[in-house]
Amino acid sequence: MYLVIAYIRPEKLSDVKKALISKEVFKMSITNALGAGDEEVYHERYRGADVEIDLLKRVRLEIAVNESFIQKTVDAILLGGRTGEEGDGKVFVLPMTQCYQIRTGNKGPHAIG
Repeated sequence: MYLVIAYIRPEKLSDVKKALISKEVFKMSITNALGAGDEEVYHERYRGADVEIDLLKRVRLEIAVNESFIQKTVDAILLGGRTGEEGDGKVFVLPMTQCYQIRTGNKGPHAIG
């Protein structure tokens, strides 16, 4: 069992979801996030004040998968999230020691689905 965590551009969320669905990955959690990467800091004027923008809006996806779905999931995120520009995001794959389904009490790979 693995947890795939991805940070992507908000405008690429629809493309990533379509790519995941095409690879038969349907279950995911999505949250808004702020982050800093290799992009340069820039300035904007907000209500007459100069504001330094160093944290950019990103979307965080968390997808629990069994081993046979790791590569499909990563490939879909890379395909849907890539613009070719700096700041496209990152994908992390972490091992999970256990997973429980609250409704049924199933655990392990059966709880992921």
